[in-house]
Amino acid sequence: MDATAALGLGRRERWAWALVLAVALVWNLAANLWLPRALYVPGALLTAAALVAVAVRVGGLGPAELGLGRGDLGRGLVFGLGAAAAVAAVLAAGAAWPETRGLFEDRRAEGASAAAVLYLALVRVPLGTVVVEETLFRGVLLGLALRRWPTGAAAAVSSVAFGLWHLLPARQVTSFNPVTDALAGDPLTRALGVVAAVAGTALAGLVFCWLRLRSGSLLAPALAHWAVNALGYVLAYAVLAYGSVSP
Repeated sequence: MDATAALGLGRRERWAWALVLAVALVWNLAANLWLPRALYVPGALLTAAALVAVAVRVGGLGPAELGLGRGDLGRGLVFGLGAAAAVAAVLAAGAAWPETRGLFEDRRAEGASAAAVLYLALVRVPLGTVVVEETLFRGVLLGLALRRWPTGAAAAVSSVAFGLWHLLPARQVTSFNPVTDALAGDPLTRALGVVAAVAGTALAGLVFCWLRLRSGSLLAPALAHWAVNALGYVLAYAVLAYGSVSP
């Protein structure tokens, strides 16, 4: 009886992993290659909901294992706001310092309107990028991995997957900024830039995992993730539009 139950749970786990990875792969390809911009946010929300449904119904995870427990929201808010404030301080200092200001001249923000920047910071990033990525990596994958491996190994699995998730967008990473574009003048250097971007994202994933595990809530890494993406874009817009963010 026990052996049969254990074997059944193993099959259930394998199905959960397979379905989660399939949903994630489809969304990653769609979002990076062909999905219209107008469908990004609703598509991300639907994908996040599908991932949670698979984790709960197939993987058997509970709210706390996904970082969605109501009792952990307060702690997640405290940790998340603290992390977001730290991110904001570091980014603002980098944008204000002349020696690093050039790194914020992101061509994706060039010519953008204030309304477009606000939409990206307040809608597209939090309801699109952050929701689906935090649900997938610090919620579902981390929750499934913690059932099988120790905490460190589970965080490593989640974070490596997070880095590889950014492989497609990382192909263009050096072209977004004139400084990095000038440094990456040949294919080998550009390839190294992609590797560095993926590795850096994986390291960021470890920090997000720590926030999730320390607070118990997905809200903590979500707020930190939002700060990195949204505030980075807002500061890029400020630097390109005004030349500096210093008073």
